[in-house]
Amino acid sequence: MSATPDYFPRRSVLYLPASNARAIEKARGLQADAIIIDLEDSVAPDAKDAARDAAVAAVVEGGFAAREVAIRANGLDTQWGEEDMAAIARSGVDAALVPKVSTPDDISRYDAALANASDGMQLWAMIETCRAVANLDALAAMAESTRLSAWVLGLNDLAKEMRAQATPERTAFQPILSLAVCAARAHGVTIIDGVCNEFRDLDLFKAEAEQGALFGFDGKSLIHPAQIEVCNEVFSPSADDLVWAEAVVAAFALPENAGKGVIQVEGRMAELLHLEQSRRTLAMANLKD
Repeated sequence: MSATPDYFPRRSVLYLPASNARAIEKARGLQADAIIIDLEDSVAPDAKDAARDAAVAAVVEGGFAAREVAIRANGLDTQWGEEDMAAIARSGVDAALVPKVSTPDDISRYDAALANASDGMQLWAMIETCRAVANLDALAAMAESTRLSAWVLGLNDLAKEMRAQATPERTAFQPILSLAVCAARAHGVTIIDGVCNEFRDLDLFKAEAEQGALFGFDGKSLIHPAQIEVCNEVFSPSADDLVWAEAVVAAFALPENAGKGVIQVEGRMAELLHLEQSRRTLAMANLKD
């Protein structure tokens, strides 16, 4: 698998059941930024072993172009978890996505299970339990000593555990969305918003994706290919964003602005943090396709 660039786009992250060979084949031609081949929720218990073999075979076959591919394992506390993690470690996939992480010790256990994997394999973690919400900063800090590089929110499981109602506005989860983004940003962890269950209503999906972008998420996890185009649009820089980013980068590159921390760009103040944001915006635009 290819190494992950500093600004690899993760706008759209599509779940696919490992047991659905046709969906995996189709995904090779889709415009999702990342693919998650799922061994957990979408696979029946009696199909777990076959799904594991199919997931590894799909990764070995390749054909996913530059997009990242992850395999979501069953938890280590299940009868399939250890074999899942061992197979993922051998597969050469870009990332292992692990479910129901609640404590730093959970991260350590999954990281240890990838001890024999290639150096470039990442660990992605599902944030979907009440205990995880209570430990967000400590969980994100594990990125400094393990393979942890990304979080994927699992609001369906969290809603069940909280006994909360999942409304279109996601009212019950809004404080958690903000806290999760803050913790992830504090430790350099990519953060992907949870799925929208209603894939037939693209207006509803777009509103939820826009809410995620407003909160600062890097992208959104998806359950249907129909959601990809809208998701990529929502999480991509706008034309105005690109114009401003180009102006900021060009202004800071002028000899008279060398070494300055604050300058004026088109009548607006721009600091070094805006330069960093602008470089990221342009990098995202260059990589998104």
